[in-house]
Amino acid sequence: MGTTIKRAVVAALASAVLLSVAACGSNGASGAQTKSQQKDPTSLVLALVPSQDQNNLVTTAKPLTDYLSKQLGITVTGVVSKDYQAAVEAMGAGQAQIGFLPSLQLWQANSKYGAKVVLQTVRNGNITYPAQFMTNNPNKYCSDKPVERDGKLFCNGADAKKGPAGLSAVSKIKGAKVAMLGAASPAGYIYPVLDMKNKGIDVDKDVTPVPVTANDASVLAVYNGDAEVGFSYWDARDLVKKDKPDVGQKVVVFALSEEIPNDGVAVSKDLSPALQTKITNALEHFADTAQGTKALQSIYSITKLAPADPKSLTVVADAANKLGLQ
Repeated sequence: MGTTIKRAVVAALASAVLLSVAACGSNGASGAQTKSQQKDPTSLVLALVPSQDQNNLVTTAKPLTDYLSKQLGITVTGVVSKDYQAAVEAMGAGQAQIGFLPSLQLWQANSKYGAKVVLQTVRNGNITYPAQFMTNNPNKYCSDKPVERDGKLFCNGADAKKGPAGLSAVSKIKGAKVAMLGAASPAGYIYPVLDMKNKGIDVDKDVTPVPVTANDASVLAVYNGDAEVGFSYWDARDLVKKDKPDVGQKVVVFALSEEIPNDGVAVSKDLSPALQTKITNALEHFADTAQGTKALQSIYSITKLAPADPKSLTVVADAANKLGLQ
């Protein structure tokens, strides 16, 4: 891993302490107390990661936090972390008790801080998804004529919606300006950068990174011409379609990574087993209601919440290890 990325990871870890939510979620239990002696907190913090416009995410999640507050009898406050890694560190520091986290961060929260991974998301029946490679220059990256699916253009077999596809075109990225999320993002960095590495492309030397903070920003960077290529989860173009109706025509998906386990929900180990179960059941029930379906679709395009398979997350940790990110 190059020094630029190492510094980025260190900076992300350092910035995690800037998540100013300690007052909302600290349970005040002393280190000398046993698990059975600790009391559950009188308020909870739900950490959200910035997969889309951060300014609207807490407002969008309000139906969820309101529902949890009512069902649990405890005030639940939603906060958007500075970045993906900050949400993990917030859970480790007792600043957040519930986390809606990407797959790598679920693994980290469990491995580093003993958080319990209780749920994983389902989107349109799928429990995995690929990272997508997008471009505004299909003549360079498409070996065939782009095809239209659901109002959006794909080439190189990427319309299959399942990865991998079109990865031979990744070698053409060398020398391009590339929109990418932080190094902790599975779809916005880890999997696409690993695919580039496998094609002999050094992310620190062979491309010009265009840093973005969220998946919709990556799409917009390509749409606006600030980057020739962008990375995101499939299909983040839908996030900006309302404001940019022609995004599916101007931004073409030309490759898909290997499948990535879906994101999900972790709860702090400091909560009692009874409260952990109560939170899990409340979230599952919320996802089964009309209000919940609408809210979860707005937050993270979630169609259902299902019991988690923590072992499935190991492949993401392995991918991060190959880039020296663990």
